[in-house]
Amino acid sequence: MLFSSIEFLLLFLPITYGINFLLPKKLRNYWLLIASLFFYAWGEPRFVFVMMASICFNYLLARWIEHYRENKKAAKAILILDVVLNLGILVIFKYLNFITVTVHSWLPASRAWFPETSIALPIGISFFTFQALSYVVDVYRGIDAQKNPAYLGLYIALFPQLIAGPIVRYTTVMDQINERHITADDFKKGIMRFLLGFNKKILLANVLSEVADMAFASGDNTVCMAWMGALCYGLQLYFDFDGYSDMAIGLGRMLGFHFLENFNFPYISNNLTEFWRRWHISLTTWFRDYVYFPLGGSRVKPGRVVLNLFIVWFLTGLWHGANWTYILWGILYGAVTIAERMWRIPKRLAEGPRAILVLYAVLIRVFHFIEWVIFRSVSLPAAGSYLKTMFGFSGHAFADAWFLYWLREYAVFLVIGILCCTPIFRVIGERLGLGRMNQGEWESEAGCIIQFLLFLISFSCLVMQANNPFIYFNF
Repeated sequence: MLFSSIEFLLLFLPITYGINFLLPKKLRNYWLLIASLFFYAWGEPRFVFVMMASICFNYLLARWIEHYRENKKAAKAILILDVVLNLGILVIFKYLNFITVTVHSWLPASRAWFPETSIALPIGISFFTFQALSYVVDVYRGIDAQKNPAYLGLYIALFPQLIAGPIVRYTTVMDQINERHITADDFKKGIMRFLLGFNKKILLANVLSEVADMAFASGDNTVCMAWMGALCYGLQLYFDFDGYSDMAIGLGRMLGFHFLENFNFPYISNNLTEFWRRWHISLTTWFRDYVYFPLGGSRVKPGRVVLNLFIVWFLTGLWHGANWTYILWGILYGAVTIAERMWRIPKRLAEGPRAILVLYAVLIRVFHFIEWVIFRSVSLPAAGSYLKTMFGFSGHAFADAWFLYWLREYAVFLVIGILCCTPIFRVIGERLGLGRMNQGEWESEAGCIIQFLLFLISFSCLVMQANNPFIYFNF
C-alpha cells in the first residue's frame, strides 16, 4: 500500500488512527502491529510471513544473547548466527537471482548444476532487515532485550517507516514503544509534515519523473535532453525519498513516535563528505555504527582506513540493489569520498581561494549527475551509452525541437524543484511573516493553510492520473 494512494488516505489512515485513539493505551501497540502487518500484506500477502519469521528469530536470539551476556563466547556465537540468518534472508530474496545470472554469464557450464532462480523481491526487505540487525547488535552491546514479542514486532513492522525508511534504531523508539504520549501539538505537526511530504511526492517527484522516464527510455537523446533527463531524475529521486521520509516522520509523530531526520538539503553540499551527512542520514549512520566503526573506523593505519571505507561503500552500493550499476555507483562514490578524506579536501578548500571552492562544488554536482545516470540505468552498457550522449560522444545533436518542447513544458517544475533543494523558501516564508520554519513546515496558521491548499491540488492530481510508486520501495 502506498502513502500516496486513495486506499491509504481514505480508508487505512482514518480507520487505523481512529481505532488507535479509541483503544486503551495498553492495547494500542497490538492494534498497530496488526494494522502494520495488514499494510505490508496489502500488495504481497505471502511476504508478510517472511517479515513474521524475521520478527520471531530476532526476538528469540536477542533474548538468548541477553541470557548469555556474561558468557562472551556464547553471546558472540548467537550474534553471528543472527547476522547469518538476517543476511541469509537478504541473499535469498534480493541477491540470489543476480548471483545465478552472474555465475551463468561467467561459467556457462554451471547452468547444469546451478539452475537459474526467479525469486520475487519483498518490498522494503533491506529496511526492516537492517532495523532487526541493529536491534540485536545493540542488545549484544548492552541494552535490554524487548520482553514482549509483539512490541518488538511493532518496532520492525511499524507501517510509517516499514518499506522505505528511515531506518529507525530501537534505541530511538524503545521508550516510546513502552510508553508514549500524543499531544495536540504533536498531532498537528505530524499532519503538516505528512502533507509536506505528500506534496513533494505528487507535485514534484511524480511530475519530474515524466521527463526522466522519457529521457532514459529514449535511445536518441540530444546532449541537452540527456542532461535534462539526468537533472530531472536527480530531483525526482530526492523529492521521492525525502517526501516519503517526511510522510513517515509525520505519520509516526501522529502516533507519538519521534523518528530522526533523514535529509537535510543535501544538494547544497559542496563536497561529498558533507553530502553524505545530509543524504539518507539513517543509512549513512547505520553503516558508520555497525560496519565502519567495528572494522576499526579511522583509528587504524591509513591503508586500513581506505580498506574500511571501500568496504562500507561497496556494501552501500550493494544494499541498494542486485545490479552491477549499484555496485559501480557505490564504488565511485567511495573512491571520491576516500580521496576527500585522505587528502583533506574539504578543509583545504575551506582554507584556499574561493574560486577553487566554487569550481570543486560545480564538479561535485556534475559527478552527482553521472552517478544518478549509473544508478538509474538498467545495465552498465546502458549507463555508458547515456553518458556518451551527455558528453557529446554519441554523435547526436546538441539540441532539437523535441528538447525545447520538454523544456518549455517542464521548465517551471525544474526551477521550483531546484529552489526546493535549498533553504530559500524557509527564508522567504520567514520574511513574509509566515513564522519560523521548523523541519520543512511553517509554525503558523498561514503556513498550514498553504500546505493544505497544496495538498488539495496534489489530491486532485492523484485522482486524475495514475500514481508512481516510491523509488526506494525497490530496496
